[in-house]
Amino acid sequence: MDHFPAGSRLSTMGPAHWFTGKVTMTPVIEAPAPARVRAALVTFAPAARTHWHTHPLGQTIHILSGQGRAQREGGPVITICPGDTVWFAPGERHWHGAGPNGQMTHLAFQEAENGTAVTWAEPVTDTQFTG
Repeated sequence: MDHFPAGSRLSTMGPAHWFTGKVTMTPVIEAPAPARVRAALVTFAPAARTHWHTHPLGQTIHILSGQGRAQREGGPVITICPGDTVWFAPGERHWHGAGPNGQMTHLAFQEAENGTAVTWAEPVTDTQFTG
């Protein structure tokens, strides 16, 4: 058993090659092999967002606070609110982040396949962000 008291896991700033804008990430689940699940608490400043990306085994995000946006490639930009849960299918190219006027926090859950939980691509443009 591992126990991580509240506040014992350090938050880090999301790197610019994964995110546009200010993003903080705090690990929640980093289970050792053979487990594959990973989870993080992610907070996006207003208009901050992920770059386009995919997950080999899919991803679930659950919105905790604020209002955000998400889009799968070829689909409309949707508004996501506290209590909403979004599932992105394996290999589905997508992005998510805060709305333009306030921050948004979500829990992100994904599994690693052969050690890889995400493949990052190019930034989401301002035009794509506004829909």
